[in-house]
Amino acid sequence: MNKPSNRPQRFPLSLNKLGSPSAGNGFSASGAGASGLAGQGVAAGFSAAGASSSGVLSAGKSTVATREVLMPQRHLREAAADAARRMAPSGLGLDSIHVRHRMVQRLKQTGLQDERVLQALAEVPRHEFVDSALAIQAYEDTSLPIGHGQTISKPSVVGRMIAMLMGGAAAQQQGHLGRVLEIGTGCGYQAAVLSRLAKQVVSIERLKPLHDKALSNLQSLQLSQIRLIHGDGRLGHAGSAPYESIIAAAGGEDLPAAWLAQLAPGGRLVAPMVAPGGRGQILVLVDHLVEVGISRYVRSEYEAVHFVPLKSGVL
Repeated sequence: MNKPSNRPQRFPLSLNKLGSPSAGNGFSASGAGASGLAGQGVAAGFSAAGASSSGVLSAGKSTVATREVLMPQRHLREAAADAARRMAPSGLGLDSIHVRHRMVQRLKQTGLQDERVLQALAEVPRHEFVDSALAIQAYEDTSLPIGHGQTISKPSVVGRMIAMLMGGAAAQQQGHLGRVLEIGTGCGYQAAVLSRLAKQVVSIERLKPLHDKALSNLQSLQLSQIRLIHGDGRLGHAGSAPYESIIAAAGGEDLPAAWLAQLAPGGRLVAPMVAPGGRGQILVLVDHLVEVGISRYVRSEYEAVHFVPLKSGVL
Protein backbone atom coordinates (compact mmCIF):
# COMPACT_ATOMS: atom_id res chain seq x y z
CA MET A 1 0.00 0.00 0.00
CA ASN A 2 1.40 3.35 -0.98
CA LYS A 3 1.91 5.95 1.75
CA PRO A 4 0.41 9.43 1.25
CA SER A 5 2.96 11.77 -0.26
CA ASN A 6 3.92 15.02 1.50
CA ARG A 7 5.28 16.43 -1.75
CA PRO A 8 3.46 19.54 -3.05
CA GLN A 9 1.01 19.07 -5.88
CA ARG A 10 2.28 19.99 -9.31
CA PHE A 11 0.51 20.71 -12.56
CA PRO A 12 -1.72 19.57 -14.09
CA LEU A 13 -4.34 20.63 -11.55
CA SER A 14 -8.05 20.39 -12.20
CA LEU A 15 -9.59 23.75 -12.97
CA ASN A 16 -11.85 23.67 -9.93
CA LYS A 17 -8.70 24.32 -7.85
CA LEU A 18 -7.94 27.49 -9.73
CA GLY A 19 -10.60 29.56 -7.98
CA SER A 20 -10.81 33.33 -7.80
CA PRO A 21 -9.16 35.11 -4.84
CA SER A 22 -11.52 35.66 -1.94
CA ALA A 23 -11.97 38.69 0.27
CA GLY A 24 -10.10 36.83 2.98
CA ASN A 25 -7.00 36.93 0.80
CA GLY A 26 -6.98 40.70 0.70
CA PHE A 27 -8.89 41.27 -2.54
CA SER A 28 -11.78 43.69 -2.65
CA ALA A 29 -14.65 43.21 -5.07
CA SER A 30 -16.50 46.09 -6.66
CA GLY A 31 -19.56 46.22 -8.86
CA ALA A 32 -20.14 48.61 -11.75
CA GLY A 33 -23.48 50.22 -12.52
CA ALA A 34 -24.30 51.53 -15.97
CA SER A 35 -25.69 54.95 -16.70
CA GLY A 36 -25.59 57.23 -19.72
CA LEU A 37 -23.97 60.62 -20.05
CA ALA A 38 -26.04 63.65 -20.87
CA GLY A 39 -25.64 65.27 -24.24
CA GLN A 40 -26.59 64.79 -27.82
CA GLY A 41 -25.66 61.43 -29.27
CA VAL A 42 -23.91 60.24 -26.12
CA ALA A 43 -26.52 57.98 -24.62
CA ALA A 44 -26.58 55.91 -27.79
CA GLY A 45 -22.87 55.33 -27.47
CA PHE A 46 -23.16 53.29 -24.27
CA SER A 47 -23.81 49.61 -24.13
CA ALA A 48 -24.26 47.57 -20.98
CA ALA A 49 -21.62 44.90 -20.59
CA GLY A 50 -23.01 41.46 -19.87
CA ALA A 51 -21.31 38.84 -17.76
CA SER A 52 -20.58 35.42 -19.24
CA SER A 53 -20.07 32.23 -17.27
CA SER A 54 -18.65 28.84 -18.06
CA GLY A 55 -18.58 25.53 -16.20
CA VAL A 56 -15.48 23.82 -14.88
CA LEU A 57 -13.90 21.57 -17.47
CA SER A 58 -13.11 18.00 -16.53
CA ALA A 59 -9.90 16.32 -17.67
CA GLY A 60 -9.92 13.41 -20.07
CA LYS A 61 -13.32 14.10 -21.67
CA SER A 62 -12.00 15.67 -24.85
CA THR A 63 -8.86 16.99 -26.46
CA VAL A 64 -9.96 20.58 -25.84
CA ALA A 65 -10.74 19.95 -22.20
CA THR A 66 -7.45 18.16 -21.66
CA ARG A 67 -5.51 21.06 -23.18
CA GLU A 68 -7.30 23.50 -20.88
CA VAL A 69 -6.29 21.52 -17.81
CA LEU A 70 -2.72 21.00 -18.94
CA MET A 71 -2.21 24.71 -19.65
CA PRO A 72 -3.47 26.55 -16.54
CA GLN A 73 -1.01 29.41 -17.08
CA ARG A 74 -3.71 31.40 -18.90
CA HIS A 75 -5.93 31.28 -15.83
CA LEU A 76 -3.05 32.21 -13.57
CA ARG A 77 -2.24 35.20 -15.78
CA GLU A 78 -5.86 36.32 -15.57
CA ALA A 79 -5.79 35.98 -11.78
CA ALA A 80 -2.52 37.93 -11.62
CA ALA A 81 -3.92 40.70 -13.81
CA ASP A 82 -7.00 40.88 -11.59
CA ALA A 83 -4.78 41.07 -8.52
CA ALA A 84 -2.74 43.90 -10.06
CA ARG A 85 -5.92 45.76 -10.95
CA ARG A 86 -7.41 45.50 -7.48
CA MET A 87 -4.39 45.76 -5.22
CA ALA A 88 -2.37 48.81 -4.25
CA PRO A 89 1.30 48.55 -3.21
CA SER A 90 0.24 48.89 0.44
CA GLY A 91 -2.17 45.99 0.16
CA LEU A 92 -5.24 48.22 0.18
CA GLY A 93 -7.79 47.74 -2.57
CA LEU A 94 -7.52 50.25 -5.40
CA ASP A 95 -11.20 51.02 -4.88
CA SER A 96 -10.35 52.36 -1.43
CA ILE A 97 -10.68 56.13 -1.01
CA HIS A 98 -7.61 55.93 1.24
CA VAL A 99 -5.41 55.04 -1.74
CA ARG A 100 -6.57 58.13 -3.63
CA HIS A 101 -6.15 60.32 -0.57
CA ARG A 102 -2.55 59.18 -0.23
CA MET A 103 -1.94 60.23 -3.84
CA VAL A 104 -3.55 63.60 -3.10
CA GLN A 105 -1.39 64.11 -0.02
CA ARG A 106 1.74 63.50 -2.09
CA LEU A 107 0.53 66.04 -4.67
CA LYS A 108 -0.11 68.54 -1.89
CA GLN A 109 3.43 68.06 -0.60
CA THR A 110 4.82 68.82 -4.06
CA GLY A 111 2.97 72.13 -4.36
CA LEU A 112 -0.66 71.61 -5.40
CA GLN A 113 -2.59 73.66 -2.83
CA ASP A 114 -6.09 74.22 -4.24
CA GLU A 115 -8.27 72.14 -1.92
CA ARG A 116 -11.12 72.02 -4.43
CA VAL A 117 -8.86 70.45 -7.06
CA LEU A 118 -7.33 68.06 -4.54
CA GLN A 119 -10.81 66.92 -3.51
CA ALA A 120 -11.82 66.38 -7.15
CA LEU A 121 -8.71 64.25 -7.73
CA ALA A 122 -9.51 62.24 -4.60
CA GLU A 123 -13.01 61.47 -5.85
CA VAL A 124 -12.07 59.98 -9.25
CA PRO A 125 -10.87 56.34 -9.40
CA ARG A 126 -7.92 56.70 -11.80
CA HIS A 127 -7.34 52.95 -11.97
CA GLU A 128 -10.67 52.58 -13.77
CA PHE A 129 -9.26 54.56 -16.72
CA VAL A 130 -6.10 52.53 -17.45
CA ASP A 131 -5.43 49.01 -18.67
CA SER A 132 -5.72 46.40 -15.92
CA ALA A 133 -2.05 45.48 -16.35
CA LEU A 134 -1.11 49.08 -15.44
CA ALA A 135 -3.71 49.63 -12.73
CA ILE A 136 -1.25 49.08 -9.90
CA GLN A 137 0.61 52.20 -11.14
CA ALA A 138 -2.55 54.31 -11.38
CA TYR A 139 -1.90 56.32 -8.22
CA GLU A 140 1.73 57.03 -8.93
CA ASP A 141 2.54 60.45 -10.35
CA THR A 142 3.30 59.17 -13.81
CA SER A 143 1.76 59.25 -17.27
CA LEU A 144 0.60 55.89 -18.62
CA PRO A 145 -0.14 54.65 -22.15
CA ILE A 146 -3.80 54.30 -23.10
CA GLY A 147 -3.29 53.02 -26.64
CA HIS A 148 -3.14 54.58 -30.10
CA GLY A 149 0.02 56.51 -29.24
CA GLN A 150 -1.72 58.50 -26.50
CA THR A 151 -1.23 58.75 -22.74
CA ILE A 152 -3.12 59.63 -19.57
CA SER A 153 -1.42 62.66 -18.02
CA LYS A 154 0.31 62.66 -14.65
CA PRO A 155 -2.06 63.49 -11.77
CA SER A 156 0.22 66.40 -10.86
CA VAL A 157 -0.11 67.87 -14.36
CA VAL A 158 -3.88 67.39 -14.40
CA GLY A 159 -4.11 69.07 -11.00
CA ARG A 160 -1.77 71.90 -11.95
CA MET A 161 -3.66 72.80 -15.14
CA ILE A 162 -7.09 72.62 -13.50
CA ALA A 163 -5.86 74.77 -10.60
CA MET A 164 -4.70 77.34 -13.15
CA LEU A 165 -8.18 77.32 -14.70
CA MET A 166 -9.71 77.91 -11.27
CA GLY A 167 -7.78 81.18 -11.09
CA GLY A 168 -9.60 82.67 -14.09
CA ALA A 169 -11.81 85.72 -13.51
CA ALA A 170 -15.04 83.94 -14.48
CA ALA A 171 -14.21 80.89 -12.35
CA GLN A 172 -13.42 83.05 -9.34
CA GLN A 173 -16.65 84.99 -9.74
CA GLN A 174 -18.81 81.89 -10.16
CA GLY A 175 -16.95 79.65 -7.71
CA HIS A 176 -16.59 76.92 -10.33
CA LEU A 177 -15.23 76.40 -13.84
CA GLY A 178 -18.55 77.06 -15.57
CA ARG A 179 -18.80 75.48 -19.00
CA VAL A 180 -15.53 73.75 -19.91
CA LEU A 181 -14.17 72.79 -23.33
CA GLU A 182 -11.62 69.97 -23.15
CA ILE A 183 -9.46 69.27 -26.19
CA GLY A 184 -8.36 65.63 -26.19
CA THR A 185 -10.66 63.36 -24.19
CA GLY A 186 -8.23 60.46 -24.18
CA CYS A 187 -9.48 57.84 -21.74
CA GLY A 188 -11.86 60.29 -20.02
CA TYR A 189 -9.98 60.70 -16.72
CA GLN A 190 -9.43 64.46 -16.88
CA ALA A 191 -13.03 65.02 -17.98
CA ALA A 192 -14.16 63.13 -14.88
CA VAL A 193 -12.02 65.34 -12.63
CA LEU A 194 -13.20 68.50 -14.40
CA SER A 195 -16.84 67.47 -13.95
CA ARG A 196 -16.43 67.77 -10.17
CA LEU A 197 -15.64 71.46 -10.61
CA ALA A 198 -17.71 72.50 -13.63
CA LYS A 199 -21.27 73.18 -14.66
CA GLN A 200 -20.73 71.26 -17.89
CA VAL A 201 -17.79 69.59 -19.65
CA VAL A 202 -17.70 69.35 -23.45
CA SER A 203 -14.83 67.07 -24.40
CA ILE A 204 -13.59 66.43 -27.95
CA GLU A 205 -11.53 63.46 -29.14
CA ARG A 206 -10.33 63.00 -32.74
CA LEU A 207 -9.58 59.26 -32.43
CA LYS A 208 -12.78 57.19 -32.54
CA PRO A 209 -11.33 54.23 -30.57
CA LEU A 210 -10.37 56.56 -27.71
CA HIS A 211 -13.71 58.35 -27.88
CA ASP A 212 -15.41 54.97 -27.50
CA LYS A 213 -13.05 53.98 -24.68
CA ALA A 214 -13.90 57.16 -22.77
CA LEU A 215 -17.62 56.45 -23.17
CA SER A 216 -17.06 53.00 -21.73
CA ASN A 217 -14.87 54.24 -18.87
CA LEU A 218 -17.33 56.94 -17.84
CA GLN A 219 -20.54 54.97 -18.08
CA SER A 220 -20.50 53.73 -14.47
CA LEU A 221 -19.61 57.09 -12.87
CA GLN A 222 -23.00 58.71 -13.49
CA LEU A 223 -21.59 62.04 -14.66
CA SER A 224 -24.53 63.65 -16.42
CA GLN A 225 -22.74 66.95 -17.02
CA ILE A 226 -20.17 65.47 -19.43
CA ARG A 227 -20.74 65.55 -23.18
CA LEU A 228 -18.28 63.60 -25.34
CA ILE A 229 -17.80 64.48 -28.99
CA HIS A 230 -15.87 62.71 -31.73
CA GLY A 231 -14.41 65.56 -33.75
CA ASP A 232 -11.47 67.80 -34.62
CA GLY A 233 -10.27 69.46 -31.44
CA ARG A 234 -8.58 72.32 -33.28
CA LEU A 235 -12.05 73.51 -34.30
CA GLY A 236 -13.40 73.49 -30.76
CA HIS A 237 -17.17 73.11 -30.52
CA ALA A 238 -19.03 76.28 -31.46
CA GLY A 239 -22.41 74.72 -30.70
CA SER A 240 -21.85 74.95 -26.94
CA ALA A 241 -19.73 78.13 -26.88
CA PRO A 242 -18.82 80.35 -25.16
CA TYR A 243 -16.73 78.54 -22.55
CA GLU A 244 -15.53 80.01 -19.28
CA SER A 245 -12.69 77.47 -19.27
CA ILE A 246 -10.75 75.75 -22.06
CA ILE A 247 -8.10 73.10 -21.42
CA ALA A 248 -6.05 71.14 -23.96
CA ALA A 249 -4.27 67.81 -23.55
CA ALA A 250 -2.19 68.18 -26.72
CA GLY A 251 0.28 70.83 -27.81
CA GLY A 252 0.71 72.53 -31.17
CA GLU A 253 2.80 75.33 -32.62
CA ASP A 254 -0.06 77.79 -32.26
CA LEU A 255 -3.28 78.34 -30.36
CA PRO A 256 -6.14 77.72 -32.80
CA ALA A 257 -8.22 80.81 -33.53
CA ALA A 258 -11.39 78.81 -32.83
CA TRP A 259 -10.36 78.33 -29.20
CA LEU A 260 -9.88 82.05 -28.64
CA ALA A 261 -13.15 82.86 -30.42
CA GLN A 262 -15.03 80.41 -28.19
CA LEU A 263 -13.47 81.65 -24.92
CA ALA A 264 -15.99 83.70 -22.94
CA PRO A 265 -15.16 87.17 -21.59
CA GLY A 266 -13.47 86.58 -18.25
CA GLY A 267 -12.62 83.07 -19.37
CA ARG A 268 -9.27 81.34 -19.17
CA LEU A 269 -7.49 78.92 -21.51
CA VAL A 270 -4.68 76.58 -20.41
CA ALA A 271 -2.79 74.53 -22.98
CA PRO A 272 0.64 73.13 -23.82
CA MET A 273 2.34 74.76 -26.79
CA VAL A 274 5.57 74.30 -28.70
CA ALA A 275 8.19 76.53 -27.08
CA PRO A 276 9.82 79.39 -29.00
CA GLY A 277 12.56 77.95 -31.18
CA GLY A 278 10.73 74.63 -31.39
CA ARG A 279 12.52 73.14 -28.40
CA GLY A 280 10.02 71.16 -26.38
CA GLN A 281 6.72 72.44 -25.02
CA ILE A 282 5.68 74.96 -22.40
CA LEU A 283 2.44 75.57 -20.55
CA VAL A 284 0.56 78.63 -21.84
CA LEU A 285 -2.25 80.52 -20.12
CA VAL A 286 -4.56 82.97 -21.93
CA ASP A 287 -7.07 85.25 -20.19
CA HIS A 288 -9.89 86.88 -22.16
CA LEU A 289 -10.25 90.30 -20.58
CA VAL A 290 -12.85 92.96 -21.32
CA GLU A 291 -12.11 96.46 -20.06
CA VAL A 292 -14.19 99.54 -20.92
CA GLY A 293 -15.85 97.57 -23.69
CA ILE A 294 -12.52 96.56 -25.22
CA SER A 295 -11.77 92.84 -25.50
CA ARG A 296 -8.19 91.60 -25.36
CA TYR A 297 -6.29 88.37 -24.76
CA VAL A 298 -3.42 88.29 -22.28
CA ARG A 299 -0.96 85.43 -22.64
CA SER A 300 1.43 84.10 -19.98
CA GLU A 301 4.04 81.35 -20.28
CA TYR A 302 4.95 78.83 -17.62
CA GLU A 303 7.02 75.69 -17.08
CA ALA A 304 8.16 73.09 -19.57
CA VAL A 305 5.77 70.19 -20.14
CA HIS A 306 5.51 67.19 -22.42
CA PHE A 307 2.27 66.33 -24.22
CA VAL A 308 1.36 64.49 -27.39
CA PRO A 309 1.25 66.77 -30.47
CA LEU A 310 -1.95 68.57 -31.43
CA LYS A 311 -3.26 67.29 -34.77
CA SER A 312 -6.09 68.16 -37.15
CA GLY A 313 -8.75 65.90 -38.57
CA VAL A 314 -10.52 62.85 -37.22
CA LEU A 315 -9.72 59.16 -37.38
